[in-house]
Amino acid sequence: MTSPGGGAYRVPFVKACACGNDFLLIEERFAPVALADLTRRICDRHEGVGADGVEWLAPDDEADVAAHLLNAEGSAAEISGNGTRCVAALLASSFAHEVFSVRTGAGIRICRLASRRDPEFTFDTDMWAPHVGEAETVELAAGPVEGRVVSVGDRHFVLIVDEFLPGWRETAAELEAHPRFPGHTNVELVRIVAPGEVEARIYGRGAGETLSSGTGSVAAAVAAIAAGRARSPVHVRTPGGVQTVIWDGSVTLCGSARLVCAGSFYL
Repeated sequence: MTSPGGGAYRVPFVKACACGNDFLLIEERFAPVALADLTRRICDRHEGVGADGVEWLAPDDEADVAAHLLNAEGSAAEISGNGTRCVAALLASSFAHEVFSVRTGAGIRICRLASRRDPEFTFDTDMWAPHVGEAETVELAAGPVEGRVVSVGDRHFVLIVDEFLPGWRETAAELEAHPRFPGHTNVELVRIVAPGEVEARIYGRGAGETLSSGTGSVAAAVAAIAAGRARSPVHVRTPGGVQTVIWDGSVTLCGSARLVCAGSFYL
């Protein structure tokens, strides 16, 4: 495929990172092939740019921008808290505003700029009211596990554990694709550190283990509070960094996002 001027077709992108989750921010109008196919190619960490997913951007009549998230393997996701914050960081780098609206697959999210030190920006993001299920047991090959379904625009299954055992990834992978969750689910394992602090491990739907997750951090905090093991605000620690979750009817997610680089991907 060639560009109008000859040579390789170039797809311009911006790469951003939030607590270890990296995303490519690309305007949909620059995609010359199917979004899922291009997402898989550009997210490849050896032959592409490398990322956890792509936030495909388009104009929107009611929000500053519409962000259509695809995971690295091309599947669609309703929302990423960290990805939404990365989109807001791109907007903040171009516009002298303090409030940004991003339409996600789960509705419009408002990101309020708390601080900036270019190219890093900190936002308080309105994540809406969560839907929290009762504790339930799911049968796995190695035996039953107990967890709780939490929806914050996308679905999560949260297990509260005393420690992260070596086989936690296998447990999470089995849960992610379990028949109990048609369409699969995100999985979080949560260890209580203190009433206002938890540690979490994240296994994303369609992504596998990730260093962090915005919606996963919300689910971890909300599940811990619902179980009576924590109270708002909750600092959620993951291998990728710390985010703060405030639950007072609706949820506010507080964290940073950094613009990493910009360039062109050749097709």
